[in-house]
Amino acid sequence: MDISSPQLLFAETLELSFFDHGSGRPYLLLHGGAGPQSMNGLAAALQTSHRSIAPTHPGFDGKPRPDWFGRINDLALAYLALLERLALQDVVIVGNSIGGWIAAEMALRNSPRIAGIVLLNACGIDTGSSAKQIVDPMKLSPADRAALAFHDPARYAIAPTSPAALAQMAENQGTLRVYSGEHFMHDPSLYGRLSRMPVPSLVAWGESDGIVDVAYGQRFAGAMPYSRLELVPQAGHFPHIEQLGKVVALIEAFENRA
Repeated sequence: MDISSPQLLFAETLELSFFDHGSGRPYLLLHGGAGPQSMNGLAAALQTSHRSIAPTHPGFDGKPRPDWFGRINDLALAYLALLERLALQDVVIVGNSIGGWIAAEMALRNSPRIAGIVLLNACGIDTGSSAKQIVDPMKLSPADRAALAFHDPARYAIAPTSPAALAQMAENQGTLRVYSGEHFMHDPSLYGRLSRMPVPSLVAWGESDGIVDVAYGQRFAGAMPYSRLELVPQAGHFPHIEQLGKVVALIEAFENRA
């Protein structure tokens, strides 16, 4: 399908906008706070031999978000409903940052439609230490934020260049804070619940991430059965952007397990 033509799904009073490309085994791609465009390259790479479905979370990029819709669990249930509406089977969910948190919450609900999850520098669990918190990148200068998020910020970090783009970033970050809830970027109960993860998981982690570091990724992977941790060199919080080919290879190898 034409990437410029989003499909709209109406489920009661909730509107979901998503792109649907390619054919074959379905992949649901869930973006993080950087917005849906951060998954475009991965969606394009996967759609050559798979079906790539990439939604925009309500409230991001100007999409409507009802007042009653404001938790990670709301997103998880909405995307489970999307899998049902599209009658998808054998789905692999790929999530970056909060997208990984959503993927984990979806899989924990034991949907028979989900075969596995891929977490790309996900958040959602506590750090395991009261002295160490998840970095809030919006409290930093743009340069410091880029240095934490990317291995090579000079090449990959894209700063907004217009008032409209700056306003969109601010709106997206406001929406992110709504979803992240009372405890910034995590649910204190998630770590303990991960021991009940029913499906295989690949935890692919950019080694240079300064927002959620390798130790955090190891904690995430270690909490789940049937989990495998793969470190991605020369990549930060967005390994699927800085090392797209490596991440696609990891996902395709994981597909044989899921």
